[in-house]
Amino acid sequence: MRQFDHLREIFQAALTRIDPFQMMIDHVRLDGDILSVSFDDERHEVDLAAYDQVLVLGAGKASARMGRAVEDILGERVTRGLISVKYGHAEPLTRITVVESGHPTPDENGEGAARSMAEMVRTADEKTLILNLVSGGGSALLPCPLVHEGEGLRLTLADKQNMTRCLLACGADIGEINCIRKHISGVKGGRLLELMAPARSLNFILSDVVGDRLDTIASGLTSGDETTFADALAIIEKYRIADQAPPEVMKALSLGAQGRIRETPKPGDPATTLATNILIGTNQAALLAACEKARSFGYNTAALTCALTGESREAAKFLFGIARDVRKSEMLVKKPACVIAGGETVVTLTGTGKGGRNQEMALAFLIELAKDEARGADISFLSASTDGTDGPTDAAGAFASTQVLDLARQAGLSLESYLRNSDSYHFFEKIGHLLKTGPTMTNVCDLHMLLIV
Repeated sequence: MRQFDHLREIFQAALTRIDPFQMMIDHVRLDGDILSVSFDDERHEVDLAAYDQVLVLGAGKASARMGRAVEDILGERVTRGLISVKYGHAEPLTRITVVESGHPTPDENGEGAARSMAEMVRTADEKTLILNLVSGGGSALLPCPLVHEGEGLRLTLADKQNMTRCLLACGADIGEINCIRKHISGVKGGRLLELMAPARSLNFILSDVVGDRLDTIASGLTSGDETTFADALAIIEKYRIADQAPPEVMKALSLGAQGRIRETPKPGDPATTLATNILIGTNQAALLAACEKARSFGYNTAALTCALTGESREAAKFLFGIARDVRKSEMLVKKPACVIAGGETVVTLTGTGKGGRNQEMALAFLIELAKDEARGADISFLSASTDGTDGPTDAAGAFASTQVLDLARQAGLSLESYLRNSDSYHFFEKIGHLLKTGPTMTNVCDLHMLLIV
């Protein structure tokens, strides 16, 4: 189908724009001893002659690719380093050790990487420059369970794993999930900065968070934390998951709210003054690149938002309503039209199937299309994750159109049954309309693309 080919190429153009390797190569330079960084209006220069060692640390799905760029730029100037990435997201590095770890549920490899990283930075001093390479996924890939001997508190990896599963199932958004992660971790929420002090750090950050909040991306490894233990407890109460949360997690949050465990460092803390945080890529950049590609195909293009949140099923209704209005009255943009939104929605599990927020959105979009099929024949839709993995699946997302509806009917598939069972992956797998890109080595949330012809 021609429209699906266009959607694939539009999505690929977005991925090309946010390739972390190319972004680093284009904006970071070494001239003699001077390391210069230039992103948008940001300019930074560091004299490497002032430092005895350069350490490179990282966590996230895109971090190894960023690390390859750093090795190309700095070469033997890199003393050593350690990066934790999702399985299948490694790059061939020579001076930086790469550890592949579990995501979205943390595992022993990630815990080992976090402990090794903490030990490495404890050797840092005023003559150490640390380059941190941070991207989405860093929270799960660098688990360091909080320990407080004075209060007899010793969280385990199993506690963090179970808490992660609980949060992913209840419909909490990434900011809420990371608030809790920060307060049960020994490195997140700015605690890594405390371990690195008195070393200076340059922190290159690829945003996978709506709003690009530095204290939320990868749970704020290199920034002060504006949230509190009390905020974390409020999230537990909001989703009514106290009975499902591990007892030791509840103990940690309660002790912290009582002031018996020290809070995460806040903005303005002395440790934060040693850090320079540089945002290198965002969902907005991907969205604008997608729009540019759509225009090259002759579509009249509208960039809707890069902050779409909420339940995937509800977002699908909203996007279908826009598509219908464009088709009927060209309300937002004239046909042939391409409307693109970005952001990160959530899924509250209602079954035991397999899927992700983008596949669920595409399935919910099909249900809306089926209700109004006569006026939807010229509408095509793709919802996909820029990291290439939507939820715990090997698909980036899925396509929707009346042609996909026909295939589902021919296969005897019930759209509503698959949605109720949270089984969007198997639905689209049966009719061959999953989008599979493999690991993209980048991560800036999701894109939702409508074509109306």
